[in-house]
Amino acid sequence: MQNLTSWDADPVRAFRQFVATAAFAETGRRLRADGSLRVLSAQSARIYTFMFANFAGWMLEERLSFSRVTQADLVRFIDRRIKGKPVLNSKIAYRYLRLLERCYEHLDLAPNPAQQAILGIDRAHMAKDDAGRSLSDDQLARFFAALPADAPRRRRVTAFDGWKRRRDRAMQVVIALAGLRVSEAIGLLIAEVGRQADIDGAIVLSITPDEKHDTSHEHTIALPRLGAEELQAWLRERETMAIPGQFVFPANLAGNKMTRKTVYVQMRATFERAGMDLARSGGRTLRNTFAKQQLAKGASADELKDVLGLALMRSAADYQFTEVRPDPADQTGS
Repeated sequence: MQNLTSWDADPVRAFRQFVATAAFAETGRRLRADGSLRVLSAQSARIYTFMFANFAGWMLEERLSFSRVTQADLVRFIDRRIKGKPVLNSKIAYRYLRLLERCYEHLDLAPNPAQQAILGIDRAHMAKDDAGRSLSDDQLARFFAALPADAPRRRRVTAFDGWKRRRDRAMQVVIALAGLRVSEAIGLLIAEVGRQADIDGAIVLSITPDEKHDTSHEHTIALPRLGAEELQAWLRERETMAIPGQFVFPANLAGNKMTRKTVYVQMRATFERAGMDLARSGGRTLRNTFAKQQLAKGASADELKDVLGLALMRSAADYQFTEVRPDPADQTGS
């Protein structure tokens, strides 16, 4: 009862104390090869704490105490919507419920409301929710190999024939290597592209909300050498063609803005040439892949928030749970 009292009085503090203990590891039931408990990394502990703090904030708004949360309350939490759109996709909703299940298990609370909520989830529907999928290193290499190819020079009537292929190629490379949203790529302005490469050949993109989606936030990201070379080559061609306006990737020779649909169609074609599952063949998958790579390099959730231009820490925390989607060939055993 004393435990429950502390979780009701200051749930975030109680969780911080719990997540750092062997008791938390025991609720995960994850073992190393030698049979010992798998200890939670500091990075994972921060992610879980961000998630729990998000839930605690919701409890405060709802005037709920942790010990009295019911299955129905948890269903309301994971089913929240803003302007008709779900706040959490089903994969992340499951992660929240699993985390809370471990807390209630630790407190010996029966029935366990999170466990009850998990049993009520439509797992078939959840399996279809691939919003968090990312690519493996091999899949990403295949994606790059399948980028739009340049038209042979001998077939060109003018020097600029096939310029849209080169534009699309550069845009897809930038999206993949800088983790940009599609709206940020089509709204990327010439003034936002750094002119001076660093010693490693990278250039800085200074993303602003101008011409972007209203959820885009100002941030900077270093575009590595491969992306910088593709982008700079395209910008030189764009300048030679004297395309007016400030869009880095214009829709036409008049310099108009591209549409998301155009980018989606071209990107889908690249995934198809690469022989990969088309269920999530879009910019979101590439952005997830970029985020996953940043985490693998040791980026904290706070650092990830900055390079992705996110407003909320919990949005960065969700990227820890992206998954690599298997190749169709792997699924069939061929």
